Parts: sequence; C-alpha cells; structure tokens
Amino acid sequence: MTNQEILKAAMRQSAIDLHCNEGDFLLQKNKVVLSAADPAARKYLELPFSCHLVSYGNNIVASVQEQYRDIVARYIEQYPVEHCFETPHMHVLNDALQEQGLRICFMAEYFLPDINLLKKQECNFELRLLHKEDFAELYVDAWSNALCEKRKNLDVLGVGAYDGGKLVGLAGCSADCDGMWQIGVDVLPEYRRQGIAIAATGRLALEIIARDKVPFYCAAWSNIRSVRNAVASGFRPAWVEMTARSREFVGEMNRKMF
Repeated sequence: MTNQEILKAAMRQSAIDLHCNEGDFLLQKNKVVLSAADPAARKYLELPFSCHLVSYGNNIVASVQEQYRDIVARYIEQYPVEHCFETPHMHVLNDALQEQGLRICFMAEYFLPDINLLKKQECNFELRLLHKEDFAELYVDAWSNALCEKRKNLDVLGVGAYDGGKLVGLAGCSADCDGMWQIGVDVLPEYRRQGIAIAATGRLALEIIARDKVPFYCAAWSNIRSVRNAVASGFRPAWVEMTARSREFVGEMNRKMF
C-alpha cells in the first residue's frame, strides 16, 4: 500500500460520505453538493448532513441540504480555504446558519499514515494484540477514546500495553466503513509520557494495513497531545472537516459536558 493509494482511499470514502465525486477534492475551485444517505458511509455519521465542509487542502467541498446551499456557497467563496475553518471568519457562517436553527458543532483534523515513516516502535511495556472478544470488560471511562460503548459492534482490533498483568495503555480501532478503520488511544495518567501511545498507535496501524484496511486518526486542533501522538506514530495531516448541527443538538452536547 503506497501513500498515494492511502490518500486515494480516503478521498473515495469522503466522496461516499459527502455524496460527491472523488475528483471533487482535487479541483482548484470550491464545490457545493447535496447531501444524501449512503449505506457505505462512515457508520457514525448522521446523514444527510445539514452543512458539512471538507478540505484536503486544494479546495472546499460542502455537502448540504438544499435550503442551506446559497448560505454555504457564499461563505466558501468569500474567504480563503484555510480560513473558512477558523475564527473569525467561521462566525460569519455560524451567524447565518443560526438564523436557520443550526450552529457550528464539530471541527476536526484527520491524519493518514505515511508509509515511509510508519514503523514498529517499542516502549518499556509489553504490547499485546487484542481482538473483539478481549474488549468485553474494557468499556469504561479509562478507555473511552480507544473503544466506544455505543458502537461496540464496530470495535475490531486493539493493541494493549501491560505493566505485568495491568492494562496501562490501549489503542483500539473501529471499522467505521468498509475500507478504513479509525484509531483511538488512551493511556492511564500515571503512565503517560513514556512512549506507550506512540508504540501502541504505530503497532495498531501496521496491523490494520496488514489486513488491507487504511488506518486513520482524528484529533481536535487544540488537542496538542493527541496531534503529537499522531505525528510521532507516523501519521501526517490529510484533511479537515467542519459540521453544523441543530441548535438543540449543540445545546444538549454542552449540557452533557458540564
């Protein structure tokens, strides 16, 4: 699997998710398409999107419902691509959508492995390959990034770091779509900064590739610890996403967090 093949697989999946053409992400101009549900889309997406922006660095492809088409089209043509995903310009889109009952909700950066950098890395703890049947007792807060209880049927593979018989770090992946598996990782606080996350993430990525799947990694821009882990593990930034959801949905998320 080459870096170009990995990138092409990611764009192919994004095209399914956004209901657009794979080549749209390589255009030198922005494009707005109408969102639609697709059984091959990433399982955790709630489709159709109201407003969802994606950039692989060349342009913006926006997947929207018809009633938001003009708002989004005006916005992405008003500012440079990279600035559409950040403040202060993002407020322009949020203000316009808020009048329609939407608010900006999710913003994230996605990483793909660089085959030239991805390698087996060691740490001072035993690493064990884990499978679905090993996860039953691990759906607790300590491993909530590596595993997802709400979608435990998608969790397929993991690499655990053990201090004797104690699990101290875990990288897990979910089969979010047919060709791509997403990696999440957790390390117990007292065991951090010892290379566990890097070793587990890199080892899991290699295991995923060995199964002819593409590993991918997601992090918020402000999650410096997670971004550093992605880079140190052999991943590089590939694309960014920004999603609007209903005001009610955003409000409920804020209440749950606090």
